[in-house]
Amino acid sequence: MGNLAETKPHAVLVPFPSQGHINALFQLAKLLYLRGFHITFVNTEYNHKRWLKSRDSNSLDGFNFETIPDGLTPLEGNGDVTQDVVSLCQSIRKNFLHPFGELLTKLHDSAVAGVTPPVTCLVSDCFMPFAIQAAEEHALPTIIFNPCNACTFLTSLHIRTLLEKGLIPLKDESYLTNGYLDNKVDCIPGLKNFRLKDLLDVVRTTDPNDSQVEFVIEAADTFHRASAIVFNTYNELESDVMNELYSMFPSLYTIGPLSSFLNQTPQNNLESLGSNLWKEDTKCLKWLESREPRSVVYVNFGSITVMNPDQLLEFAWGLANSMKPFLWIIRPDLVIGGSFILSSMFENEISDRGLIASWCPQEKVLNHPSIGGFLTHCGWNSTIESICAGVPMLCWPFFADQPTNSRYICNEWEIGMEIDTNVKREEVEKLINELMVGEKGKKMRQKAIELKKKAEENTSPGGCSYMNLDKVIKDVFIKRV
Repeated sequence: MGNLAETKPHAVLVPFPSQGHINALFQLAKLLYLRGFHITFVNTEYNHKRWLKSRDSNSLDGFNFETIPDGLTPLEGNGDVTQDVVSLCQSIRKNFLHPFGELLTKLHDSAVAGVTPPVTCLVSDCFMPFAIQAAEEHALPTIIFNPCNACTFLTSLHIRTLLEKGLIPLKDESYLTNGYLDNKVDCIPGLKNFRLKDLLDVVRTTDPNDSQVEFVIEAADTFHRASAIVFNTYNELESDVMNELYSMFPSLYTIGPLSSFLNQTPQNNLESLGSNLWKEDTKCLKWLESREPRSVVYVNFGSITVMNPDQLLEFAWGLANSMKPFLWIIRPDLVIGGSFILSSMFENEISDRGLIASWCPQEKVLNHPSIGGFLTHCGWNSTIESICAGVPMLCWPFFADQPTNSRYICNEWEIGMEIDTNVKREEVEKLINELMVGEKGKKMRQKAIELKKKAEENTSPGGCSYMNLDKVIKDVFIKRV
């Protein structure tokens, strides 16, 4: 075996197979690569095909990419849409362990042959529980990566508590709207002033045998078996929750925000290496150049959120009536039932101040000087990237950890305002104007800039997240018994 293969640490990273989870773990993969690691990044076959379709030919440089089947029936059509999350979770429980174990065996054989360095560590998304078992079978240390907020991780550990207390499942559908979800949660240590509606959305089930509840419990049961756990956050964002988690796990580290880390790290040969599964429309960056500083509302509901045509129309006319310039990302599967064409009347109304694109390089957009606010679904990546750009938010949470993120944004950090689930154009117009030119918007922007500075301090040399990453690399990634 050559000298490089003998000395280079080799990390295998396996994300949950959806865009947000892939993006976050891909950022960690870049940081490890820049610290001298050989990287094997594992996508499902479906997502890898989408990724190849979205990239240029030189975008494979740097990492080794491997795939495993997802066990799902192939989708009809062009195969360029987000797969059903519930179906994915069920397949992860049943179908992923065996092919992933075969992949680890293949990588071992490759190392024996001197082709690649031996695998030194496995980094698994916290919602890919099979990876812990596979790593144990191959005698590999495992780092669990939490791509969500820390509160969601803590909630996952206490789903059984909510079941035992009878707080879930809900007795019937009426409990979703009768005020029950406004009840404070006092049975999870570390949570202060959180309501049921602010927690991971699996708590809204009425099914005593809900498969998503079972999936979260199964994943949480593996957390204690990891060599270490890392979070894409920094301590000041969720201090109460982090203090509780530190008391539960001996090797738990905040190493974020990863986007802030990468913004301060020369990437050189990794510039072309991206993780978006849709092709990015970079023309929007040129469009932003023609706009005044902090004048544009950026609108993106992420990779999974869907809405009905009426909701899309309310957002559309709320944006138009605000009279503010906006960049709106409408991906092909955003509207339930397929594509949706906005009227020529709307197109004419916004022609001089609105741009609609199918996907974009979000971090570049958020960091553009012309962006003044972000209308978002509140995924954790979007939340943390907005903080790193110092941009305040309007929140329309959809599912998963998004209600929790919205609670933090609007109530704890005071850098955003929430739009009612039953969206109306008048409310959208009013909140956009408050965000962009109102007194409350100015205060939120100032607080967002303060959080941005804290993020930069944490990820600079000597900062807590910076030192934590170094410690994890030294103690777990490289250390072999």
